[in-house]
Order: sequence, then structure tokens, then C-alpha cells
Amino acid sequence: MPPNPTLEKIRKSQILDASLRIMSEQGSNSVTLEHVAKASGLSKGGLVHYFPSKEVLFRESFREFFNRIFTRGRETMDQHADAMDKLLSFIWIFDRDDPEVQVAYPLLFDGMALAAHDPEYGSLFRDWFESWVVMLKVALKQGNDAGRFSVADTDGTARAISAIYQGIATRWFLDPETHSTDWAESFLRLAITGLVGLKET
Repeated sequence: MPPNPTLEKIRKSQILDASLRIMSEQGSNSVTLEHVAKASGLSKGGLVHYFPSKEVLFRESFREFFNRIFTRGRETMDQHADAMDKLLSFIWIFDRDDPEVQVAYPLLFDGMALAAHDPEYGSLFRDWFESWVVMLKVALKQGNDAGRFSVADTDGTARAISAIYQGIATRWFLDPETHSTDWAESFLRLAITGLVGLKET
């Protein structure tokens, strides 16, 4: 019987869901194909049919993770008309009750550790960073065109905003006792407002 493309897609998605969940809970170093197969309701042989090795599965899992986070960010940003609101639209990353956020941070740090030693993971991060920069530049241009921002270097400013998000998010997640959600949101707003030279209307 020939493969059913729809079923194959669903099965791959189920495997990636299980892989991401387990890697977030245990760290990629502790996860085996057997763990993912069991969590996916498959035999190891069934899993290998879709992902022939742990290395392939994990790279695809991280690629899927980056795609999901970026898609959510883009969809959230698109809900706002104002350029400043667009730049501040990613504060959902500071919601500890958000199930996706709970899974995302351990995965992000795990991926960073892998990227420090593996060029393929480094490439995944560079592509992800660039996607955010491109998206932020659109909002910066919109703000400039509307006369709300005075940004001379949209590329450099987009990179700075992306880095500010990452830095604040890292401290918010790893040291919640002294880096509260209020702190994260208020100083993020302060930093971005200063960077873009926001002109009040």
C-alpha cells in the first residue's frame, strides 16, 4: 500500500510534539529514540521510519520549535496596527501560565548549548535570529513612515530590540525572584521606547 501523505504528516507532527515535550522536560542529552517512540505511541522501528537517527529527529524538532515560536510571534504582531504596539507585542513570552512558554524556555537554552559546539545548530539559530530581525524591521519602517519613530539604522535597531527581548527573557526565566514579570515588561517598554525615539501623538 502506498504511503498516505496526510497520515504521514500527522504522524510526523505527533512525533515532533512528543520529542519537544520530552526534551523540554529532560534535556536533549537524556532523551533517546526509545523515549520519543514510547511517548509517540510507536515502536522504535516505527519512529525510525520517519526519522532515521536521533540527530535527524532532534534537528527537526528544534527546527519545528523555532517555526512554532516565530509563527506565534508573527501572528501576535499582526494583530496590532500601531508600530509601537507591534514591537511590544511579544510580551506573551513573560507569561509563566502559558503552556507553550513553559516548554519553550528549556528548549531554547538546550538549543543554545548545542549551538555552542555544533555548526548545524548554530545555523538554525542564525536563521531564526534573522527572521525576527526582518519582522522587526518592518515595524520600525512603519513607525518611521508614520512619523512616530526616528530610527536611522533599522537593521541595527531591530537587532538590538531582538537582543533586549532575549536578555530580559533569560533573566526573567532563570531568576524570577529578582526579575519579575512587571520588571520585564516595564523595562522592555522603556528600552524599546528609547531606542526608537518614540514621538507621542
